[in-house]
Amino acid sequence: MSLNLDDLSLKELKDLHNRTGKAIANFNDRHRRAALAEIEELARAKGFSLAELAGLSAPRKRAPAVAKYANPADKSDTWSGRGRKPRWFVAALKAGKTPEDMSI
Repeated sequence: MSLNLDDLSLKELKDLHNRTGKAIANFNDRHRRAALAEIEELARAKGFSLAELAGLSAPRKRAPAVAKYANPADKSDTWSGRGRKPRWFVAALKAGKTPEDMSI
């Protein structure tokens, strides 16, 4: 493929540059994924997972938080005590309630 770059405008050159960069990145990604799939298949054939061979542990899944507090006005509105305090919890505290008053 022969392309005379001297005949192209600046806009065309920039467009060609962008398209070339994307093509190179896509090429690298495709080859990386193919190599990874080949390695995973070889590991499975030997009775291992790739994570086991690489010394990586599977990410731990966190159990859903258990509700600890209930909205005094609506008992179905609960909060686990994790994360940001709900508005109803803050309002109840300002009204003089204690967290123990709202505990489930």
